[in-house]
Amino acid sequence: MSDSNLVEITILGREYRVQCREGERDALNASVELVERRMRDLAEATRASGERLAVMCALNLAHEIFQIQATGGVDLVPLRRRINAMQSRVDEALSAQEKLF
Repeated sequence: MSDSNLVEITILGREYRVQCREGERDALNASVELVERRMRDLAEATRASGERLAVMCALNLAHEIFQIQATGGVDLVPLRRRINAMQSRVDEALSAQEKLF
């Protein structure tokens, strides 16, 4: 990969330069947000910091991946609930709009 594929990211106030393939920047940004959120939550819960915090976060994320793989995929029940709730809100908004006309 060339230098043009280097992207600067920030996690817990520290900047890093990482390689990112073309077309994968959105996925990288989502990953950064996930890691940032998990590390902040873990830091608050455990008072860990630095390398220990990073290792604990990595282990927690790896554990979640293995649990998903062991069950054969993602638990769809909560996802379906969220989709249904969003659909209801969309239906309500459209219904309100139809009454205007």
